Amino acid sequence: MTMSRRNFFGASGALFASASAISGRAQAASIPEAVTVTSPAMQPPLVPSSGPAYQPVVTLNGWSLPWRMNGDWKEFHLVAEPVVREFAPGMKAHLWGYNGQSPGPTIEAVDGDKVRIFVTNRLPEHTTVHWHGMILPNGMDGVGGLTQPHIKPGKTFVYEFVLKRSGTFMYHPHADEMVQMAMGMMGAFVVHPRDPNERRVDRDFVFIMQSYDIDPGSYTPKVTTMTDFNLWAWNSRVFPGIDPLVCRLGERIRVRIGNLTMTNHPIHKHGEPFTVTCTDGGWVPESARIPEVTTDVPVGAMRVFEFAASEPGDWAIHCHKSHHTMNAMGHDVKNFIGVDKKAVAKTIRKLVPDYMPMGSAGMADMGAMEMPMPDNTLPMMTGFGQYGPMEMGGMFSVIKVREGLAAGDYSDPGPYKHPPGTVAYEFTGNAAPPVRRSEPQPSRAPAAEFNVIKPGTRPNSKHQH
Repeated sequence: MTMSRRNFFGASGALFASASAISGRAQAASIPEAVTVTSPAMQPPLVPSSGPAYQPVVTLNGWSLPWRMNGDWKEFHLVAEPVVREFAPGMKAHLWGYNGQSPGPTIEAVDGDKVRIFVTNRLPEHTTVHWHGMILPNGMDGVGGLTQPHIKPGKTFVYEFVLKRSGTFMYHPHADEMVQMAMGMMGAFVVHPRDPNERRVDRDFVFIMQSYDIDPGSYTPKVTTMTDFNLWAWNSRVFPGIDPLVCRLGERIRVRIGNLTMTNHPIHKHGEPFTVTCTDGGWVPESARIPEVTTDVPVGAMRVFEFAASEPGDWAIHCHKSHHTMNAMGHDVKNFIGVDKKAVAKTIRKLVPDYMPMGSAGMADMGAMEMPMPDNTLPMMTGFGQYGPMEMGGMFSVIKVREGLAAGDYSDPGPYKHPPGTVAYEFTGNAAPPVRRSEPQPSRAPAAEFNVIKPGTRPNSKHQH
């Protein structure tokens, strides 16, 4: 549908009926500048300079999209386009995203805001944007073919709606969804309460989980993979490329997590417990909140949890599916635990001089190895802490709680300095051999005596055959 500038900005009733195409030089001139960021470094929170006040979020290894006020409309501009994303130092992927990155920038607004979002398509195929979890007019829901025409390459459409509730939401295509989401097209949409003091926390993090299948040495995800992914990412970054969540001791912390992978993720936080305070459906009443240390985030859902940063240290946060804390792992590897490979290793080395037998005693030694790898891939187990290799990858990061940080300081404070006497240590005494307790014998019931009498053998029996 083509509209003139006059009825585009004036006929709100028509605009609320369906997403609208922009055409014509005059209309193009009215589109706000599309800001692009390509750095994977986490950007500072975007403090609002116009419109209602709110406490901004910090997007893990990402950023928030600037806006402009046009009357009482808050205007954003998303550009769907091919992007290059560094998953961690040593590996880049050719993805599709928004405004230079995958996932796209976080959109932040306030409950009750009237938002106008321009979407320009620079992809090689048509697209749309679905505003996941939003209550809005049906024509703004972004399902290509069902609620609106597709946005053809080179075209710009406009979505307009009023934000009807605060919470944590997402945006992603609803056109060739399998391909476009597998290529990285998604982003977070945070709606803050109208009262900036309502549910206020000190630090507010947000990220979205993705899964990719990218062969070592290649750059483009296999878009038809359904379950056998080899890269599990937070905001299209994998450990050790994921930034830490830096917190000041004593602050109230909120973490918002979206899941657009093909499976659920039990997110586990070490240290103090947290409470789930919000889902896609809204805020959880305080009377219904229960303490957790792991919360399962289903496919296509958001979970928000909060905790008091009362325990200083470096606390791991990760998916508790162990394969999801690995990078670029082959899933058809044989199990060699307990197998003596010394003899066969000599034979193989005659053909492959650099052959290294591995896996006979587990795979922990892979964390410290720096084996030659194909171009553009990552070790399965990687990352070093102050005490050695961490043997992690994928969906893993660290919540760093420190005393004395300045408010709003998100810079990495380095490894935690443990107070003397608070680190697990080696026992150097004589360890006695383990004593195996004999299995307790079940008590025997007193034997009962039975006399078995064949029919017809009892003396004076009247039984007749």
